[in-house]
Amino acid sequence: MSSTFFIPPVNIMGIGCLDEAMDAIGKYRFRKALIVTDMGLAKAGVASMIAEKLAMQDIDSVIFDGAKPNPSIANVERGLGLLKESRCDFVVSLGGGSPHDCAKGIALCATNGGQIRDYEGVDQSEKPQLPLIAINTTAGTASEMTRFCIITDESRHVKMAIVDRNVTPLLSVNDPALMVAMPKSLTAATGMDALTHAIEAYVSTAANPITDACALKAMTLISQNLRLAVRDGSDMAARENMAYAQFLAGMAFNNASLGYVHAMAHQLGGFYDLPHGVCNAVLLPHVQSFNAVVCAARLTDVAHAMGADIRGFSPEEGAQAAIAAIRSLARDVEIPAGLRELGVRLNDIPTLATNALKDACGVTNPRAADQRQIEEIFRSAF
Repeated sequence: MSSTFFIPPVNIMGIGCLDEAMDAIGKYRFRKALIVTDMGLAKAGVASMIAEKLAMQDIDSVIFDGAKPNPSIANVERGLGLLKESRCDFVVSLGGGSPHDCAKGIALCATNGGQIRDYEGVDQSEKPQLPLIAINTTAGTASEMTRFCIITDESRHVKMAIVDRNVTPLLSVNDPALMVAMPKSLTAATGMDALTHAIEAYVSTAANPITDACALKAMTLISQNLRLAVRDGSDMAARENMAYAQFLAGMAFNNASLGYVHAMAHQLGGFYDLPHGVCNAVLLPHVQSFNAVVCAARLTDVAHAMGADIRGFSPEEGAQAAIAAIRSLARDVEIPAGLRELGVRLNDIPTLATNALKDACGVTNPRAADQRQIEEIFRSAF
């Protein structure tokens, strides 16, 4: 079976790499950037700092700070309007998954026309998006380097999964120095998001030797560094290792795709406007308990990668060790114990399950589920 491996053409990483990235951006000869970010990074002066660095490359820019958590169709449309009004010829996304996804939506619609909802699903666009430079400030979503774009359709209360080769950024930048200011809760949530990416990619039906290698190394790095990064945000070694880990996990899921954890978490985010990484973290052990029936050997590898001693374990015991390791890490970084703590309502489960089964991320889950089984997984996570 053939495989196509998707990744941005250029990826610049490491402590203090931002200036090197700016030199690279200058060589593209762009004229004016739409900087897509969130209000927090704008208020903190990070967006204006990026604008100043672009100016040193003789690149003008305008800042759009309307990327909300769980960005919506309306956010994309407002940003697109500013891009057209300002006559920008490329987009710079600054932040975590929300600004990156919002920027992807803007850049895709800028060249393909229509609304972002027109591109829900897999490879629905015809033209490459406007060039996108993605500067990352979190260690989790890997949206700075993937072909995934998640936008909330508020009218339907669902998160649309747009999986499209044309939303792959031109260049990604991961400078851990930009991640130091992340609060503990965001460090934990994004780190668990990265772990979810790695595990779902490893047990995916589309996994291959390249994605396996990326996923396993990501799991090890996350297990060894996430607790440290949460405990002390100024630990630059832990921050850098987490930056590499989330990128490796991105390489894995960008090509092997995901599973029911993401398919279900997208519904929680769309329905209740909940943080994506936290939803993933809560659901991850429950979905893997469901999957263990068909991929116990793979989950045993997960346990080993996460540092569990599995000598002499059967595959079934190894799978349980993986689930225990996931729960232990989530507990140590203070992830909420269940969906009830997040305000999820039991009577919404049938609707959540119906929508989860329509999500493109579920296609590669190792064990197929029906409506009743998805509902049961949701209930088990309470």
